[in-house]
Amino acid sequence: MLTGYSVLITGAAEGLGRGIALAAGSAGASVVVSALNQAGAQDVGNEIRVRGGIAIAIACDVTQRADIEAAVAVAKAEFGRLDAFVHNANDSGAGARAVEEIADRDWNGPVAVGLRPIFFAAQAVLPALVESQGSMVLLTSPAAIDGTATLPVYSAVKGAQRALAKSLAREWGPLGVRVNAVSPSAVTPALAAYLEREPHMRPHMLKRAALRRMGDAEHDIGRALNFLIGRDARFMTGQTLIVSGGAMML
Repeated sequence: MLTGYSVLITGAAEGLGRGIALAAGSAGASVVVSALNQAGAQDVGNEIRVRGGIAIAIACDVTQRADIEAAVAVAKAEFGRLDAFVHNANDSGAGARAVEEIADRDWNGPVAVGLRPIFFAAQAVLPALVESQGSMVLLTSPAAIDGTATLPVYSAVKGAQRALAKSLAREWGPLGVRVNAVSPSAVTPALAAYLEREPHMRPHMLKRAALRRMGDAEHDIGRALNFLIGRDARFMTGQTLIVSGGAMML
């Protein structure tokens, strides 16, 4: 599906980012695996190469504009083009707290990692995406659509991501560049740790999903990303694709 494509993914050392990177590599893309944790990024890059794919791994602190610009430059230098930029890096911030318990500082991480880097990336990546007629994909959350009690900061930032995707889609559409978002539900290290702390939530989550299972980061979420990035989605922009096994429906 992605043979000949070049894809740059942020926060790709583990969890959803790792699954997305592995799926893109398996679909034939040349993958730039970027993460704050360079050793983790190297591990994912090695996994892609062991499978016969093409990947490079780089350290990238998405809170730093220069790091994002450097990552885009590496993709162009190594692969000659960039077809997709996937922003997956995330900071859940204060965690689950009632709004009266949240301090001003609890906004800093989610905005710095989840929102502001999209502006940095948009400015850095547009010329390459115009050249390739490519796309940007933002990883949002069901919390952005339905809201989540005790996660007001996270929900607000994820909702802002959806709004920003729409704004960029309208601005870049005449240039042939698409912008979409994905709202995923999948097993990640963070979710596994949460379910270990709160085991009673597992049956609730399974019952809520129409397909009665939790998603797999690579095979369920990553393949959906491949579709959005690829040629078959060339008439889709400004949309949020919900990939949750029917846990959320619109």
